Amino acid sequence: MKKFKILWTDDEVEVLKPHIFFLEEKGYEIDTCSNGNDTVDLVRQNSYDLIFLDENMPGLSGIETLRLIREVRTDIPVVMITKSDEEEIMEAAIGSEIADYLIKPVKPKQILLAIKKILDQKRLFTEKTAIDYRQEFSRIGNMISSARNCNDWTELYRKLIFWEFELEKSDDKGMSEIFRMQENEANASFSKFVTRNYLSWLDQKSPEDPVLSPSLFPKKIFPQISSNRPLFMILIDNLRYDQWKTISAELTGLFRIIDEDLYFSILPTVTQYSRNSIFAGLMPSQIEEVMPQFWINDDEEEGKNNFEEDLFRNQLSRKGLKYKWSYNKISNSNEGKKLNEKFRQLLENDINILVFNFVDILSHARTDIGLIRDLSDDEPAYRSLVRSWFIHSSLFDLLKIMSEHKVRVIFTTDHGTIRVQNPVKVVGDKKTSSNLRYKMGRNLDYNPQEVFEIKDPGKAMLPKSNISSRYIFAINKDFLVYQNNYNYYVSYYKNTFQHGGISMQEIMLPFAVLEPVS
Repeated sequence: MKKFKILWTDDEVEVLKPHIFFLEEKGYEIDTCSNGNDTVDLVRQNSYDLIFLDENMPGLSGIETLRLIREVRTDIPVVMITKSDEEEIMEAAIGSEIADYLIKPVKPKQILLAIKKILDQKRLFTEKTAIDYRQEFSRIGNMISSARNCNDWTELYRKLIFWEFELEKSDDKGMSEIFRMQENEANASFSKFVTRNYLSWLDQKSPEDPVLSPSLFPKKIFPQISSNRPLFMILIDNLRYDQWKTISAELTGLFRIIDEDLYFSILPTVTQYSRNSIFAGLMPSQIEEVMPQFWINDDEEEGKNNFEEDLFRNQLSRKGLKYKWSYNKISNSNEGKKLNEKFRQLLENDINILVFNFVDILSHARTDIGLIRDLSDDEPAYRSLVRSWFIHSSLFDLLKIMSEHKVRVIFTTDHGTIRVQNPVKVVGDKKTSSNLRYKMGRNLDYNPQEVFEIKDPGKAMLPKSNISSRYIFAINKDFLVYQNNYNYYVSYYKNTFQHGGISMQEIMLPFAVLEPVS
């Protein structure tokens, strides 16, 4: 274990000899000093892990010394020790970013506790997290093998995300690898669960059926609309549940979450299908039948999500709903700023739909741009990139404005994404869809044991461009690759984030209702 080096500054340093001997016996290396000026010189000359600093000293006070220390080193944790418990001194010390605050007389065990809390916290946390996860490992394994319905799977997915976050805070790489293996096992079982039950879910007859994309508005959003307060429905394209948990932490103090749930995306888990289905309140084949002018097939060049406003208008009309509403799609910061400028106008509506495309843009950029891929090499890094976007976004600015008004906010998404690992060979003709997680075409050749196949798209309520068209979906972390230039495409797309197939990350999606704290 590393031997930590500590500097203790106190004008009565002789009185502290018993404390010093106690800490040295515990394995810490202690330097002492009796004034502020010498303390700053020692900080310049040595690499300390922690400083104990007396607040009340002749010459430079502890607060003044701390400010000089910060000019030399900003990263050393400092524990302020003083005889006074006056609030003004405490606030000055806390404002200078101290690590802890102790009031004299201090006991040796108090000092030891402060050291462990600051210097050993990471190690102790890592050890405790590893022990706790080992204890949970068998329980999670039992949950995987016994999951029988959608509620079982949403509970399991929440638990996995919790442990992913906990293990991310620790330095135990071995435990993280074990977690990834267990997550992979869960995804394999979840994929089998979906393939067994997906077609039966489309009838929405059983109370155990999940809320699917077409039911999102009628079952989850319309009931939230009130005549005396505006509702803002924020849909962030391609947002996973773990990414939602990351950005929701930034809303503390602004909003409180009054409801958090998971709903299921339809297949394919891509914007063209899932988001159009959300706004239409219909499955894709129904959209094509009822509103053919608003459905664009995979092999057509036109944009696939240009008619969301029209689809939503049609849904309201079919249901006889007379809401006053707005729809805005935001794809860059300028569009976001313009939206924020007209915020007061939005308060006059019953519901305001805001679609933010950044995370989907980031996902594609990560595939195509090497620098973005390097910055988001794994799930924690990818979450960090999403968080960085969020806290600097016009959306975050808008949420700060919203928090000052009597509004209700819904956060959700249309589909998620997964980091793919395993190539699966597929043969198709020129009209076969290009997505790596699903294929639609008429001349597909593949191993049916490796994919989820839908030979009759009508049963899955999916459009078909040809009478013999079929769909296949990649499962777990697989991705579909043509035999031509196979090795090149495998190398290029492995470890990229893709969507369209079957995995917990793509299908189980966040839905949260928030209210301002004030």
